[in-house]
Amino acid sequence: MEDINSYKQLKWGILAYFFLLIFEGALRKWVLPGLSAPLLIVRDPLAIWLIYLAWSKQIFPFNNYVTGMSALTIFAVGTTLIFGHGNIPVALYGARILLVHFPFMFVIGHVFTKKDVLKLGKIVLALSLPMTILIILQFYSPQNAWVNRGVGGDLEGAGFSGALGYFRPSGTFSFTTGTTQFFALLACFIIYFWLKIESVNRLLLFISTLSLLVAIPFSISRTLLFSVIISLFFALVAIIGNSKYSSRIILAGGSFFILVLALSRLEFFQIGLEVFTARFENASVVEGGLKGTLVDRYLGGLVDSFYINSDLPFFGYGLGMGTNVGSQLLTGGRTFLIAEEEWGRLIGEMGLLLGIGVIGLRVSFFLNLVSLSYKQVKSEIYLPWMLLSFGAILIPNGQWAQPTTLGFSTLAGGIILASLHSSKN
Repeated sequence: MEDINSYKQLKWGILAYFFLLIFEGALRKWVLPGLSAPLLIVRDPLAIWLIYLAWSKQIFPFNNYVTGMSALTIFAVGTTLIFGHGNIPVALYGARILLVHFPFMFVIGHVFTKKDVLKLGKIVLALSLPMTILIILQFYSPQNAWVNRGVGGDLEGAGFSGALGYFRPSGTFSFTTGTTQFFALLACFIIYFWLKIESVNRLLLFISTLSLLVAIPFSISRTLLFSVIISLFFALVAIIGNSKYSSRIILAGGSFFILVLALSRLEFFQIGLEVFTARFENASVVEGGLKGTLVDRYLGGLVDSFYINSDLPFFGYGLGMGTNVGSQLLTGGRTFLIAEEEWGRLIGEMGLLLGIGVIGLRVSFFLNLVSLSYKQVKSEIYLPWMLLSFGAILIPNGQWAQPTTLGFSTLAGGIILASLHSSKN
């Protein structure tokens, strides 16, 4: 009975982590702006408590990834204090990423079941319509409007540069990154439920699909469009050659076509599409077209991380220095003291040896998920594979220094692991 109650507590705690991830920005912008600084890490105490609860009940999933990451991070804390910047709060802020949120992935994966993951997916579908309405309001409202207020009640607004005088909306999040990642998560669940349409309310699926199609242009986010394309590609890989799903592909494709055709006749949607197209074209010109946007921006960033700091100390500059909070504590201003890209930050903070060790563990964990998920595809078990399409960038190379991205990465790793435990999805 005690174990059953412990699992229930852990599941409720994981759901609380999810809702804090979705609404943390709303708390910081609109509800408790005076507490915007501590609310930045509002999920951390919850994750620590849930890890402790799992450990105390002897249900914490110890494994080589958790052990290896913890050992590297603890060692890096020591080198930070001895050879690096030496600031204890900054070091602890940087260490919490790998000592708290990374292990919490495995708690989610151990405690959640396929049924829990699907419930979470339906919650995401249910949130899609109000989230889409919100970003449309933010899109059309001036930056000094209440709906666009920034963290701490900042009247300059939470929007980020877009195109044609319009700003990228932040939704319920502190920054536009959250909007992009929420709808990217929505996309992989939508595509999965179209493949398994008997497992979801069809009206809810239709409304959430419409919400996603509307959200893409109004988000003014190329990353969101690419994320949806990645999820579609994963779906095609999964079902190619399987005639069983032909009718569902036709149904989904026909629904998408009708929705796009109907939306294209609405003036409010045409404006959003025009702005999104302008943003896409302008950014592609600056970055050198599709190659610059996709190849150089992602793969180039991975390569650059190995030589971005030619005079890097052996043990790096110290944990947390590459985060916005770390730079604020160390210099009084928010700037990239090390590198904007994730791998460059890790190597800059921890040095080449420890940094590559952390990167290696993240990549190894991701490749293991790829292997396990694809094996289940052969048995027509698609949930892990579709969720992997969301975690494909976040897990190996997501910018974990950014709290919202860290939260979505933790959630992605956890629910992929949880879905792998099921014998039939």
